[in-house]
Formats: sequence, structure tokens, C-alpha cells
Amino acid sequence: VINDAYSVRLFTNNNIELLVSQSYAKNMGLYSERIGALNIVCNSNIIAKGVKSLCESIIRSSFSNCPSHGARIVSLILLNKELYNEWLNELNMVVNRIKKMRDLLKNKLINNKCPGNWDHITKQIGMFSYTGLDVEQSKR
Repeated sequence: VINDAYSVRLFTNNNIELLVSQSYAKNMGLYSERIGALNIVCNSNIIAKGVKSLCESIIRSSFSNCPSHGARIVSLILLNKELYNEWLNELNMVVNRIKKMRDLLKNKLINNKCPGNWDHITKQIGMFSYTGLDVEQSKR
């Protein structure tokens, strides 16, 4: 989590305005809750007030009242030190499993003499992976 926030810290430390979209659906196992957040950093209160007003208008016309169940669960986990640490430990286990599965996939491809360089599979991070295959290769 600390490494994932590097770019956010870099931008904010250099007074660069930004929007950060976060999803908690997968990393907290709340798939049916569709829970997430949009964090907006502005360089002035005037800009922040305008952005807030615009966001409220969009949200009101699109969602009116969002369900709060998922947000309450996320809030409980993030604000309770014991639950937060437990979540971080579980998240690290998932990350390590994904890395292990990528290593296994790469080794299987190499051991089966699949043509090409498969280093990109183990260099990627996150839950999803790009194979590097083109359309024709993926059809085979």
C-alpha cells in the first residue's frame, strides 16, 4: 500500500493537482458492493470549492443517495488499527500469491519452449497481467 501511493505523494509534494481513483471491491473482497473513492487534490480553496460543487452536482444527478454498506465496512477496516493491519497482512498474502503464480507461468512457458521473451509477465504488478500476445497468437 505504501509503494502504491508513491506517485500520489510525489505529485502532492510537488503541488501538482490530481485525481486519484481507488476501488476497494477486489482488494477488500467487497465485489458486490462496488465501493471506491475519488480523491481530488487542488492547489487552492477556490478551485477545491468549484470542483466539490461540480462533483456534488454530477453525483446528485447520477446516483442521488449511494448505498453506504460497503463504505461503512471500508471505513471500519481503515480506521481500526487491528483490522487495518489484518487487511494489510491478507493483502500481502494475495500479492505474494500473484507473484508466485506469475513466476510459475513464466517458468512453464520457458520450460515448454514457447517462443519469445516472457520477462514482462514477472515484471508486471497488480491483479491483472498482459500476455504480450497479438490477436493471431491468442487465437492459437
